[in-house]
Amino acid sequence: MTNTFTFTTPQRRILSNEDMEKWQSSETHEDIVQFVTELADSVVGKENSSECYISSNTQAVLDILDVVLGIIKAHPVVQDKNTSRFGKVEFRDVYDEINTKSGDILKEHLDELSKIEGDPTIELTTYFNESWGNRTRIDYGSGHELNFLALLLCLRKLEIFTPEDNTAIVLQIFNKYISVMRVFQKEYWLEPAGSHGVWGLDDYHFLPFLFGAAQLSTHPHLRPKSIHNKDLVEEVHEKFMYFECIHFINSIKTASLRWHSPMLDDISAVKTWKKVSEGMIKMYRAEVLGKLPIIQHFFFGSILKAPEGCSPPRETDHDDSCDHHHDHDSEEGLPLHQHTWGDCCGIKIPSAIAASESNKNKPIPFD
Repeated sequence: MTNTFTFTTPQRRILSNEDMEKWQSSETHEDIVQFVTELADSVVGKENSSECYISSNTQAVLDILDVVLGIIKAHPVVQDKNTSRFGKVEFRDVYDEINTKSGDILKEHLDELSKIEGDPTIELTTYFNESWGNRTRIDYGSGHELNFLALLLCLRKLEIFTPEDNTAIVLQIFNKYISVMRVFQKEYWLEPAGSHGVWGLDDYHFLPFLFGAAQLSTHPHLRPKSIHNKDLVEEVHEKFMYFECIHFINSIKTASLRWHSPMLDDISAVKTWKKVSEGMIKMYRAEVLGKLPIIQHFFFGSILKAPEGCSPPRETDHDDSCDHHHDHDSEEGLPLHQHTWGDCCGIKIPSAIAASESNKNKPIPFD
């Protein structure tokens, strides 16, 4: 296999609003948008269980996700009745083991990596390791999800995946990734990354809504407003990603969508899933790829190249520090959803999962 890349340790390069402007007109930005669009197009009208071509490399990535599940199982949470509602520290042991073994895991399962001149795992492991959340903050958000998408895009650029794999990438690989992340979220009470809270689609993910809307865009009966019918959601959630997300939210949050997920509630008023699907691509550009607090933590190497003329690599190689100034005082009096001070340096907010699980352990008042 011909290698046109000179593999190098990926680094963060987006540090300012000027960098963001260069990023949004860059080749890598457009590659990501194009990849997401192609993936969405590949599942239009398809259910999660629809038959699709599963290549040996698709199966290899599915096996890799099973390895991650095995690592989770090897690090159970130590139950402590005095535990807080914040993230469980055992997550760090899982994170460390994945980081230590990721290169070997990728090489062991993706045989074609050995046919490439050089060592692509120098770059692939960065995106793989960043896909599960932040070690220090024990949180997870759409930026970490973006890293998993970046890993899949790298595999496409290395010709390990082809366009023929698109449907399986969504229905098989991405669906399984989401299920693995649900285990992470439930087991270790990962906090939502950033301060968006109810002002995002949900606490953790964006792409299953985007792909899920594409799945439903030609459906003859289901409508966006159908998400409010809990019986219907229960009936179809295993068939469609969007409804699976709503089902998950319903399982951990008891109030109405209007209260805890107003953006999803607003989207449900759109008349057709086709319109929702088209809007999701625009929204992904704006709310994920267009946000400095997310993209300042994104890595660039030789496969996914940094924008021309952007800042040199930052000195620190961990995203536990914040590189841009937050004028907290100037934001006093703003509505909650307009505050930005928590987007990266963040106020710790317990996950709804943590709150739900904690409540289960409370004695019934009349017991």
